[in-house]
Amino acid sequence: MAGRYRGFVSTAVSTTLLAYLPSPDRGVWYLGPIPLRAYALCIIAGIVVAVYWGERRFVACGGEPGTVVDVAVFAVPFGLVGGRLYHVATDWPTYFGPGGNPLDALKIWQGGLGIWGAIALGAVGAWIGCRRRGVPLPFFADAVAPGILVAQAIGRLGNYFNQELYGGPTALPWGLEIYHRVDPATGLSDPLGGVALDPTPIAIVHPTFLYELIWNLLVAVFIVWADRRFRLGHGRVFALYVAGYTLGRFFIELMRTDPATRVFGDIRINVVVSALVFLGAVAYILIVRKPREELAPADDQQAGTDSAAADDDRPVSDGARDRTP
Repeated sequence: MAGRYRGFVSTAVSTTLLAYLPSPDRGVWYLGPIPLRAYALCIIAGIVVAVYWGERRFVACGGEPGTVVDVAVFAVPFGLVGGRLYHVATDWPTYFGPGGNPLDALKIWQGGLGIWGAIALGAVGAWIGCRRRGVPLPFFADAVAPGILVAQAIGRLGNYFNQELYGGPTALPWGLEIYHRVDPATGLSDPLGGVALDPTPIAIVHPTFLYELIWNLLVAVFIVWADRRFRLGHGRVFALYVAGYTLGRFFIELMRTDPATRVFGDIRINVVVSALVFLGAVAYILIVRKPREELAPADDQQAGTDSAAADDDRPVSDGARDRTP
């Protein structure tokens, strides 16, 4: 009887311990004096995936190989700067309020990128790159849209390592354990750069970063299917990405409990922005009805260029000269 009781207790304890998702004990590792930050690595991995998949989709639609990489040279840095500016602007008390350090606004490696700033300023960089390559921006945006969603999903893993972007307390089996991190040298609290020395969680919360990660992947699959099924074009794939993402972000944002700028009384600013951007994206999808554009394959474009050049070099007949004004 006693052995059966001990077995029951052991099973119950094991079940309890395995019921929740543990957080990483740290988000930064050191290679000698060089810090390896999980957040930065996730952002880089997401960019690589977005460029690779975007390149494949772009070429499959007739685009010239290498174009996505060339445009990314402009779009990525513009997007990073825009994302940081949006984050700082919508969370300015953290940096410029009482107790804030304005220089921390430059520490992008510690987390804090607003997707709307990244998309807005990244689009400016993409427009510059597309003009240099002679590619329509809507065509380019449609090609890279699913990859951007996957990149966002990978970026959310960085929030997991940083123990940020989570919701309220929960007893659900997938609740996320949050640990107290400290600087091992001083023992002072250090949520981003510290280490969790005590494995006892200080809170068990909704992993809203995980909800958004899963939602992003589902929307990426959906827009790829919709693009193939309805042959969307002229920026409608990108608009569908924006509409799908903001739909999920609206509800996930309502679950978050981290500090945020509030507007219209007590509404998180990203809830309002998500609603407005969603309406704009849906309106674009409904208004634009042009058939899907296709770029000629690179070989055909080159052949056409060579043919035109050959025509220019061909001798002009006397009759043709007589008809020239």
